[in-house]
Amino acid sequence: MPSASVSIFRSEEMTLAQLYLQADAAYNCVSALGELGAVHFRDLNPDINAFQRKFVSEVRRCEDVERQIRFLMKEMQKANVVPDKCTEIPSAPLPQELFQMQTQFMKYETDLKQINNNYETLARHELELQELDVVLCMAQTFFNDVRITPQSVAMAEIVEEAVDDLDEGTALINIHFICGTIRNDHKFAFEKLLWRVCLANAFVRISEQDYLVEDPKSGESIWKSTFIIFFQGDRLRKRIEKICDGMTATLYPCPDDANKRQVMIQGLATRLEDVRQVLKQSKDHQVNLLTEISHSVEEWFIKIRKMKAIFHTLNLFNVDVTQKCLIAECWCPVFQLADIQNALQRGSERSQSSVPSILHRIRTEESPPTYHRTNKFTTAFQSIVDAYGVADYQEVNPALYTVITFPFLFAVMFGDCGHGLLMFLFAVWLIYREKKFMKESNGEMFDTIFNGRYVILLMGAFAIYTGLIYNDVMSKSLNIFGTGWIFPKDLYSAEVINNTKQIAMPPDKTFSGSPYPFGVDPIWQLALNKLTFLNSFKMKLSVILGITHMLFGVILSLFNHVYFKNRVNIVMVFIPEVIFLLSIFGYLVIMIFYKWCIVTTFSERKPSLLITLINMVLSIGTVKKDQQLYTGQAGVQVFLVVLAVICVPWMLLGKPLYLYYRHKHVYKRSGNYSLINDNTAINDDDPLLDEQPSEEAAEPIGNEFEFGEIFINNAIHTIEYVLGCISNTASYLRLWALSLAHAELSEVLWNMEISKIINLKIGHAGAFVLFGAFAGWAGSTVAILLVMEGLSAFLHALRLHWVEFQNKFYSGMGYLFQPFTLDVEEWEDEN
Repeated sequence: MPSASVSIFRSEEMTLAQLYLQADAAYNCVSALGELGAVHFRDLNPDINAFQRKFVSEVRRCEDVERQIRFLMKEMQKANVVPDKCTEIPSAPLPQELFQMQTQFMKYETDLKQINNNYETLARHELELQELDVVLCMAQTFFNDVRITPQSVAMAEIVEEAVDDLDEGTALINIHFICGTIRNDHKFAFEKLLWRVCLANAFVRISEQDYLVEDPKSGESIWKSTFIIFFQGDRLRKRIEKICDGMTATLYPCPDDANKRQVMIQGLATRLEDVRQVLKQSKDHQVNLLTEISHSVEEWFIKIRKMKAIFHTLNLFNVDVTQKCLIAECWCPVFQLADIQNALQRGSERSQSSVPSILHRIRTEESPPTYHRTNKFTTAFQSIVDAYGVADYQEVNPALYTVITFPFLFAVMFGDCGHGLLMFLFAVWLIYREKKFMKESNGEMFDTIFNGRYVILLMGAFAIYTGLIYNDVMSKSLNIFGTGWIFPKDLYSAEVINNTKQIAMPPDKTFSGSPYPFGVDPIWQLALNKLTFLNSFKMKLSVILGITHMLFGVILSLFNHVYFKNRVNIVMVFIPEVIFLLSIFGYLVIMIFYKWCIVTTFSERKPSLLITLINMVLSIGTVKKDQQLYTGQAGVQVFLVVLAVICVPWMLLGKPLYLYYRHKHVYKRSGNYSLINDNTAINDDDPLLDEQPSEEAAEPIGNEFEFGEIFINNAIHTIEYVLGCISNTASYLRLWALSLAHAELSEVLWNMEISKIINLKIGHAGAFVLFGAFAGWAGSTVAILLVMEGLSAFLHALRLHWVEFQNKFYSGMGYLFQPFTLDVEEWEDEN
């Protein structure tokens, strides 16, 4: 069994296996394999419609039961009934239990729907009684105390006479009225429409007091108002009723006689009390039924999802002509073959099958899926790599190195000891409470941060380290070892050094000092040329780290070439790439260290390395006296430039010409006209070593050799690499730029929000002002420097790994190993 480090360095060895399962034992065998989670099944029926497969009826029944369970869970949520948590994850039920579960949940669903329908009917009846009571009370009040603003004098007189006649019980002169309720958002349009359609022959009175009702079906809260309409004639009645129907107004009967209205109001109270009593009993019955279901609904839900997943998987299998055996093909890790055999044996024993299940490894030319074993620490780093592209099978996996390089490059840009400590403590808190956070969902944003808790932990730890190197703690320096500079007494006294805010570093050659034990000397915090010094230091440091990182990526490509025995790529691609990178940019790194070690601060000659590098290419063989670093520099630079120029045609033409030679002189003689492409493996018997190629190295016979296509692909790679060395090196300068921006922004926040308040002389009130200023500074630090600057540095580190590092060796054209699993936690992660 391979170690964890090997598993991360390269994907697990996979094999294609064929399974022969007895029809009666197939379900239990697939269930056992799902509990193991080590098999990636292939679809052997790609041309068969999903509705024509063998187990489609079982899948539909499972979906129906799942729908019923979701309905029950939704009803429990409405009734505030919390389902019991499943203490033990149940195994997949037997196929015979499906009919029983379907019958049981159909009964539950029917009972609940009947209860809901009855409850909705009673609730609607209660609502109608309540609205009728409000309408009758409004009409009674209106007739008792008429306060009308007439829209016409004639209509007003008729309405007043009608009201008097109604109170006295005398006959009317064809005056009618209707009452009802209407939504508040419709009442103004309703009144306007009545006025226009009835030609001012209808009088409308809408109550000023609104009331809130709840729709029994949708649960929506609606504000309503009551109204009364007076009119003459049956023609107006029909018009008004049509308008009420179109405006969703509800009409209620209202007697003409005041005594009858009073009797109805008194009778409504008794009817409402009876309806509410029945509603309460119906609700209690619903809650009792849901409480009974809640004890095992989550267990049922897990069971039916497992059963559905098993039948879905069985639909991927082939059925032999006898209909007694199912044939499956699957990818599986080699190191888990024994576990898979044991799972098949358990499934056969559970089915009491007399015929054992058979697992047979088969040879294939297909590329297997990529499977990297991870744990909770390495999962986030593997996700960072997979977001760029899944590694090809057995390709070098950069996740192992990303564990160190990613947080380190982040810390170079974020380098601050104080901010790194806050980030580190936040990650420690997430890790300390990870068991609690893993059991519940806290929102997509928080879950994303929580899943990257170990990445944040290392980013904070590395930021503390780089912050100590920069000697930067929230824009302040730590004076642990004193200063390495020696100031002459005749120039600076101790009092002057301690009291001054800025001093010249160094003012003349009389200064001398010793190297600082660790990091940057704190005296630079007071220097006039602090920014110039840090700019030069961080820019050169970013170039060194960038070129080292790129060189490491090129070296990793060698591991791929060696593993796949592709020696033509070693000779024609890797070697010229390394020589080209080192002859130009590796030389720049050497000059940086040479200048740091040999050229002192007090030297009169301080050559610019950028100008030296440009002149090295544009002015070959000439070095100006003020730009000379060492004796014989011109000759060395000419040799390096010539070496770099030779590497370009080496990369451009070497591989295509060699492949053409091999095709013409070797494969032609053997009668094998196979297409030799970039993926052709060169084994130990390669003609590059004056030996014959193996048959495994060749593609199928019958393809023609395309020299032009190979040459174009190689030319694209060469141009991309040569230009990329320049652009990628410049891209690493973001390490310097973001580091400088972070330090300067931190200093600005301190000076603007803390230093100015401290220097103010405002007596005892200064404590309260300082407290407020500190709160503002702390909030700005967290929001701007930790969150915004941290996210910016994270994204830039991500780009440096994807573009500048991984493109040197990583193709990322593979596909993930997706095993069939019945693990509930895996399902939750996918959701």
